[in-house]
Amino acid sequence: MALSTSWNACRFDEGEKLLFEIGQLSFKAIELSFNLTPAMVDEIAEAARRMQLSIVSLHNYCPIPDGLTRDQALPDCYSLASPDKEERSLAVKFSKRSIDTANRLGAKVVVLHCGRVEVSEYTRSLINLYRQGENSSVAFLALKEKMILERKLDSAKFLAQALSSLDELNAYAQVRGVLLGIETRFYHREIPNLEEIGIILEKFKSSQVFYWHDTGHAQLMEDLGLAKHSDFLERYGQKMIGVHLHDIRDCQDHLAPSQGKIDFSILKPYLRKNTLKVIEAHQPATAEELIKSRNFLSLLYDEPN
Repeated sequence: MALSTSWNACRFDEGEKLLFEIGQLSFKAIELSFNLTPAMVDEIAEAARRMQLSIVSLHNYCPIPDGLTRDQALPDCYSLASPDKEERSLAVKFSKRSIDTANRLGAKVVVLHCGRVEVSEYTRSLINLYRQGENSSVAFLALKEKMILERKLDSAKFLAQALSSLDELNAYAQVRGVLLGIETRFYHREIPNLEEIGIILEKFKSSQVFYWHDTGHAQLMEDLGLAKHSDFLERYGQKMIGVHLHDIRDCQDHLAPSQGKIDFSILKPYLRKNTLKVIEAHQPATAEELIKSRNFLSLLYDEPN
């Protein structure tokens, strides 16, 4: 069971101090999150060797792209699906650097966001209606229908660009022995949605490209009536290389597992010996909650702490 540095990275500017705090929780493996500078990555790598912590995965972009601050360097700061040649070139360039970093650190997988369809984003508005108890209202249903239609009308050209980017990244990753995990998305306009995961996996079957399941994001899709959580697992569980484990309550995700509504037992039939399991809780999750989550999940999935 690994822990993502997304839990505490925002509170540290020095990689060694960040990792020392994680080490106090007795995790034996980590995922490097997307908000780390090159210096922090190097410091974490050195500290991990000393502490005998394995780095199992990286979340793109890791390290952060040149010229951006840590606050600017989100996983979607450059879109792999952009029709703008310059932006997509930067997205591919810095994704390749993540792959190089994974290769250098011995990490198995780079987790990717695949860009977005450039239409208006209504997910937060839909969440606000959900939180007001309006998820069966005319306003909620009309907004959901509007966002689905607008995305569908414009999605093809953006998906084509994402596939082109992935084609280049897949070839690059193959040479370096790194796998690519295509992650379940949170915002409806992001790529891939439920159907697009299948398109990507079919195009890149028998390659470096696999499915990366995100429990909180899949549950949000179910809560908003856009897809069932189980749909993602039933369709793509056999191609699942890893999973981000976090909980959700009232559409607030990245809670420590067991602090929300998700039934984590639904994953068990799809977890194999080599499936990476990463707790991706964010602040304000506490150290005590993370330890409880690890114990809960380890018992559930029949693996050592």
